[in-house]
Amino acid sequence: MSERKVLSKYYPPDFDPSALNRRQGKPKNKQQAGPAVQVVRLMAPMSMRCTRCGEYIYKGRKFNARKETPLDEKYLGIQIYRFYIRCTRCSGEIIFRTDPKNQDYNVVSGAKRNVEPWRQPEEVDETDEQRLDRLEAEEAAANGEAAAEQNRMEELEAKTLEARREMEVADALDEIRTRNARIARADHRDHLETVALTRPGDADAEERQRQQDEEDAAAARAAFAAAAAGEEKAEAAASGGDGSGSDSEGDDQPSWLGKAGPSHAKTRESTSTSSRASLAAVLEEPNGTVPSFKRQVKKKTDRAVLLGIKKKPSLV
Repeated sequence: MSERKVLSKYYPPDFDPSALNRRQGKPKNKQQAGPAVQVVRLMAPMSMRCTRCGEYIYKGRKFNARKETPLDEKYLGIQIYRFYIRCTRCSGEIIFRTDPKNQDYNVVSGAKRNVEPWRQPEEVDETDEQRLDRLEAEEAAANGEAAAEQNRMEELEAKTLEARREMEVADALDEIRTRNARIARADHRDHLETVALTRPGDADAEERQRQQDEEDAAAARAAFAAAAAGEEKAEAAASGGDGSGSDSEGDDQPSWLGKAGPSHAKTRESTSTSSRASLAAVLEEPNGTVPSFKRQVKKKTDRAVLLGIKKKPSLV
């Protein structure tokens, strides 16, 4: 049962210990001064809320209370009792007393009674002044409600006008966007018409460019044909001037791969630029021979001998 022991309590920021009422101990060998006080065990007769920390205390909660019997408080000869309890959260003192007139309890201080809708308010005898004050308060409340209703209507009208203005602005923006889109489409259509009108001139330019390309291609073909004819004539002259050399070389090797001579010089002069470049590359080789592209195997270096490692002779 140790979990039920309370080790600390809540103290609100505005807690003032000096405001607490200290109980005076019962004097020895003397009669008690003031009203009779005794400790009793009771349950909360009503639901209430602490005014200091806001803690709710429900009806039927048990407390250890101090019961006070004030001799000067009576109603039609019926004794009125006061009870002092502590809030379960902030330990604030709550005082309530009996009410023999209404057969109920009244909160004196420290708490506020919760609203109980099932309790019917009883008729209270009021004077003429109190009745006038109540009527004036009710009239003021009615006027305030009317003014509040009027203010709400004005606010609603203002909101309606603002919404209508926003809708008009949105419609105007949509109209402007539509007009701009229509103008843009019209400009695009005009541009297409302009392009269509200017297309014949472009066709003439393309035709001229095509004719120019065909003329350039024909000139290039004629130049290549003339160069080929000159090369054939040079080869024929070279073969007729040195017949023994061509016979001695054989069919495997062409005649223009022999030693350089006057015939080779005439041949180089009559060939085109590309043929002269290829012939010069071939004739730069010694004796005018064709370079060999045969793979040459490089002898491997024996690294073991360089490192001083002696291999054992093979037994096979």
